[in-house]
Amino acid sequence: MGMIITAAGTATAAGDTHPTDSHPGESHPGDSHPAGPRAASSVVLAGRAARDCLSRAGLSPSAVGVLVNVGVYRESNTFEPALAALVQKEVGISLDYLVDPSAGFSFDLMNGACGVLNAVQVGQALLDTGSTERLLVTAADVHPGGDARLDPDYPYADLAGALLLERSADPDAGFGPVRHYTADGPTDTEGYLDTAGMGTEGRTRITVRRSPDHDRRRAELAATAVADYAAAYGLDLERTLVIGPDTEAGALPPGESGEPHTAAPVLGYLHALTAGLPEHCDQLLFVTAGAGPSAACASYRPEGR
Repeated sequence: MGMIITAAGTATAAGDTHPTDSHPGESHPGDSHPAGPRAASSVVLAGRAARDCLSRAGLSPSAVGVLVNVGVYRESNTFEPALAALVQKEVGISLDYLVDPSAGFSFDLMNGACGVLNAVQVGQALLDTGSTERLLVTAADVHPGGDARLDPDYPYADLAGALLLERSADPDAGFGPVRHYTADGPTDTEGYLDTAGMGTEGRTRITVRRSPDHDRRRAELAATAVADYAAAYGLDLERTLVIGPDTEAGALPPGESGEPHTAAPVLGYLHALTAGLPEHCDQLLFVTAGAGPSAACASYRPEGR
């Protein structure tokens, strides 16, 4: 049996605007933004995306057996405890064993922009072995300071996405193998906390460095990955809708800026659903590419195609 996407959901910080604490002598370039400053939370956004996803599927949180969180950038640079456990609590999955005796499990799985497809790969193994009936993937990134709009040098949007995965009775439907690719040469993107220059506001700061040829190298690797995957698994690219690492213009709602990061595959999938799969296409090809550069591909055939 194939593994299919039952539903997908997203969440942004747009509309969730409330004042953040100010510090003496600190200026914010985004303070004049019409929506005002805000404090976005990756846990809250991931929880909202997950609930949106479950609502679209018509399921309660108790229907989820495993939650995998793949977000990278978090509020206040939080890394412990595992954010997946906090997202599980936010969604309400298996919080009381007496009320809901079904076991629930969650864990973080971080591999940058390729995280969602890594989670798909894990999901295939868990569903094939019967370890769970449904797996929920959440991907949320927010600026450590809580508002990406206030940092013009930070490239990513405050954004979350979620995918609900389960088995299909149709053996021809669902995801194909997940394949990974890396490019030769030095790392072209780094995200880290600069301890030498963080001062007293280190928890609200992050340094993201990209080489001048980052976009070119990422695009070239993504193109190479698509061609290699198609050749390896016999995909007819004329009949395949490619969901790439860059979402369509206007995919982000008004008030949001920056690039989708770990949630990009979810936005791309939802955009494809909204636009409608072209008549000549009977399958999708997810392509993710990010730091390294590294890339991943996985084919996907919807039920009934």
